[in-house]
Amino acid sequence: MTWIETTSLTFSARHEDGDAAYSEALLDRLESLSLKLEDRFEVVPTGITVVVHPSALWLNFAHPFLPAVRWSAAPAGRRYLAGWAMSAEVHVLGDTAITKRAAGDASYEALRGTAERLYTQLVIAANNGAMPPPWTPANSRRYFEWAWLVEGSAQHFARQVDLFRPAVIRRLKEGARPAFPPSRRDAILLGGTIFDLLEEYRGGGACELLVARLRKAGPRANLEAAFDLRLREVEAMWRDYLREVAGRKSTLAVDPESEADLSF
Repeated sequence: MTWIETTSLTFSARHEDGDAAYSEALLDRLESLSLKLEDRFEVVPTGITVVVHPSALWLNFAHPFLPAVRWSAAPAGRRYLAGWAMSAEVHVLGDTAITKRAAGDASYEALRGTAERLYTQLVIAANNGAMPPPWTPANSRRYFEWAWLVEGSAQHFARQVDLFRPAVIRRLKEGARPAFPPSRRDAILLGGTIFDLLEEYRGGGACELLVARLRKAGPRANLEAAFDLRLREVEAMWRDYLREVAGRKSTLAVDPESEADLSF
């Protein structure tokens, strides 16, 4: 495969010729996101390379750990584990592969935003060294315990939580009552709702506080400090919020499979 390189002010992309226009648009979105994240984080990495893979097969070859992470997720969330972040690289799927993978307009937009979510993970990790990447053995273990925070914060700060609403509805229909905080299985779907709820409840700065450090006492301590509430109170508020999110009208087409009984 012959790679072509496209550059912007602070990012670069490696891609096939057929993904040239897609990659240019992707770099434009990353530049815009980077400027927004500068207002919220002290450190915002630059010089990141986005590798655009023409198929899921190429992506899986590049990151053999990704299929295992995808398999361990809830069925409604597996399609969205479509990329991987390294210390100075973000690997994602190209437009043709995304179009085949999507299950509606919201699903397509969520997949299209994979690079932004993964870049946001890099920003958060640059400000909290306990979070991956890099994927050291210690950071990898922390990911499994704190996956809801890693995935959810990336969705929130990239402003993509609403794009996952159809998949959230499907998850609530198909699975058992979700744990709180969400398990690793539900992290890609439900993690972002915690951050959107926190911003709505506590206002600016609260979400940055939640990701600033991973407390030794575990996720409970982080959540109670960020919300300034007991965990059972946060959980009750979150379950009400899930019902609200599931009932919102969306401007994007909803996957017909996502309609759900909301008694959870």
